[in-house]
Amino acid sequence: MLPILLAILLLGILVTVHEFGHFIFARICGIAVREYAIGFGPRLLHWTGKQGTEFSIRLIPMGGYCAFYGEDTTDKDALADPRAFPKQAVWKRLITVLMGPGMNFILAFLVLFFYIWIGGTTSTLPTVVSVEAGGPAEEAGLLAGDYILSVNGLDLTDKGLEAFTGAISEEAGAALEMTVERTDGLHTLTLVPFYDEAYERYRIGITVSTAARTQTDANGRTHYVTRPAAFGEAASISWNNCIYAGSSMLTALKNLVTTGEGLENTSGPVGIVSLVSSEVQTGGLDAFINLLILISINLGLMNLLPIPGLDGSRLIFLLLEIIRRKPIPPEKEAIVHMCGFVLLIGLMIFFTYSDIMKLINR
Repeated sequence: MLPILLAILLLGILVTVHEFGHFIFARICGIAVREYAIGFGPRLLHWTGKQGTEFSIRLIPMGGYCAFYGEDTTDKDALADPRAFPKQAVWKRLITVLMGPGMNFILAFLVLFFYIWIGGTTSTLPTVVSVEAGGPAEEAGLLAGDYILSVNGLDLTDKGLEAFTGAISEEAGAALEMTVERTDGLHTLTLVPFYDEAYERYRIGITVSTAARTQTDANGRTHYVTRPAAFGEAASISWNNCIYAGSSMLTALKNLVTTGEGLENTSGPVGIVSLVSSEVQTGGLDAFINLLILISINLGLMNLLPIPGLDGSRLIFLLLEIIRRKPIPPEKEAIVHMCGFVLLIGLMIFFTYSDIMKLINR
């Protein structure tokens, strides 16, 4: 039960942050907010703020919304209200719409940054990928999967592959004492590099890569070995990881649209809750943080797609308004967004049904 509650909490955090992005920047820009809601369906709690905004928490925690006066309506009286969203300056509306997804990106970066800065970053070591037959490494007993801790006393932790290859070249064919770690403990090996004419450098006959160092605890659970990270390093690692995650998601989305690749793995809210609860059960806090970061970035990117009803579609209308120097008639825009909303509800029902069938047939 607890993993399911944590999964729902994760979705609640993401939705709350997304809608808070719209809300807080609307307040900064002087745009009146009619209602700020977390969840859909019947109200569980509601109250009215000092500036007239109605806050509510609703029964179904699978979404939320930040509603502005005169938004997505064909009511002429509502559109004539000076507080109406279409009457606000276009740059204010642009920022307000953009900062919903923007807050998801900011959340992902900040969560990862503080997690690394406080908890440390994963320690890396040169790791043996494969061993060439008949080479010095094989003769010395080096095995695929070995972590190379040091060469002739030089600690290789977090120093990258250049330090490892440099340590071999420096000895110019002299014997090397290498300390390696494998599942049964530490081993000290002695081997003599050979000069490879093809590569024009000394080698020991292995393929090596940089890998995160892991250890197995007394309960048989494998976990990453971490080390402290400075403020700047934590920021750099977090930024690079978020960019990499976003790029990977965009590539996956492109493949989904162009070739249908990954369609069978696409999930709705039920599937996400199932995935998060399953991962949290096995991976604990690390899994929860990792999924929060990934789903937050995914939510931000998906909302930027130019699909009617999503923030991306609203941005398109605002950009058209800037280009045309006059707005699209609010009545027409409202119809487009309403049709998109109906489509999104239909897709949610479809994926929810699909998720339930997957769980039944599991």
